[in-house]
This record gives sequence, structure tokens and C-alpha cells, in this order.
Amino acid sequence: MIRVHHLNNSRSQRVLWLLEELGQPYEVVRYARDPKTMLAPQALRDVHPLGKSPVVEMDGRRLVESGAIIEALVERFDPDHALSPAPDDEDERLRYRQWLHYAEGSAMPPLLLSLVFGRLRSAPMPFFVKPIARGIADKAMQRFVGPQLTTHLQYIERELGAYQWFASDRFTAADIQISFPLEAAVVRAADRVGPNIRRFVERIHARPAYQRALEAGGPFELGR
Repeated sequence: MIRVHHLNNSRSQRVLWLLEELGQPYEVVRYARDPKTMLAPQALRDVHPLGKSPVVEMDGRRLVESGAIIEALVERFDPDHALSPAPDDEDERLRYRQWLHYAEGSAMPPLLLSLVFGRLRSAPMPFFVKPIARGIADKAMQRFVGPQLTTHLQYIERELGAYQWFASDRFTAADIQISFPLEAAVVRAADRVGPNIRRFVERIHARPAYQRALEAGGPFELGR
């Protein structure tokens, strides 16, 4: 049995969704974020030293990193390439690999920085420090984080204008991997998100396997 250590409002939701798409049975061990710090609890650190989610237990091993987990599950449970590129389609294979790694390597960093600086603006601190902290956060957003976020979202928007899905015109695990940053963008950077991205998010939310994963994982609110 596959066991998924799942933290609410986290990247591990993608692993539950993939397992539902693959039709593989699994067990979910749920963890809740600290309501004040929004960090994972100590119990998750007891599972793996990084204290991050997802952690997947399979065949007596513990796997971390969403992209690596997705690759391992697809290699093991998708022999007919229903969710992965056909071996003889080089274009699809390269696009699949690119988006599988782009999601965390390029798309997530500006979104994460945006979240960090947003929290810095509203964090409790002495009144005489607030203007300085807010000034730093605003300049970082205006000069670096904001432009980077716009660049990436515009790039994704153009790509989704050429393809219905990311690897090709059919749904693959690459779409599952990149779903998290795009769902976060729709909530946290709504004014920068174009119609193609919004339609992509609507399409994935309509998939039955996505809905089953939500039932298994519990509340999933990226606005927090």
C-alpha cells in the first residue's frame, strides 16, 4: 500500500490527484499547519528530517520532492503511457520533461517570494519598524518579484494558447505537476493571470480524479 503524508494546503495534493488518475489505492496520513505560523507540525519532521510534504512511502522507501515522486509513480504505474509521453514522440517527451521541472524550478519561486513579502507587510512588529519593512517589501515586489511573476505568467499564458495541455494536446502528469503554482497564481496574483490559465485551472478542477483527491485530502485553500 502506498502511504502519502499529506499536509493541508500543500503540494502533496498533487500526489493524491495523480494516484486517483492512476487508479492506485493509497493511504493518507493528514497533517495540519500551525494556524499562526502556517508551518508544518513537528510530527511531519518526525517522518522526514525536512518536515515537508509530500512524503510518500512505497516499497519500504520514503520519497520526497513532488517532481521525483510524480516521475516514480508514473514509471511504476503508467505502463501504457496514459499520463506520460509516448516513447516515440520526442517533442512530447521534451515538453513533458520541461514542464515537469519548470513548475518548481521556475514558476514557484516568484510566487513564494510574493507570499513572503505579502506576509512581511502585515506581520506584527513595533510601529516604528512597520514603514521600513513595508517599504522593503514594496520595493522588492515592484522591482524584482512582480516583474518576474508577470514574465512567467505571460510565458505560460502564451504556451497554453498553443496547446490545450502542457506537454501536448492531451492531459499528462506534467499538468498535475504545474497545477499547484497556477492554482496559487489565480488566488494570489489574480490581476496578472490571463484567460488561458484560468481555463486550464477550470479544466483540472472539473476532472473526477481531482474531485476524489480533494475528498481524500481535505480542505485545500491556497489563499491562506
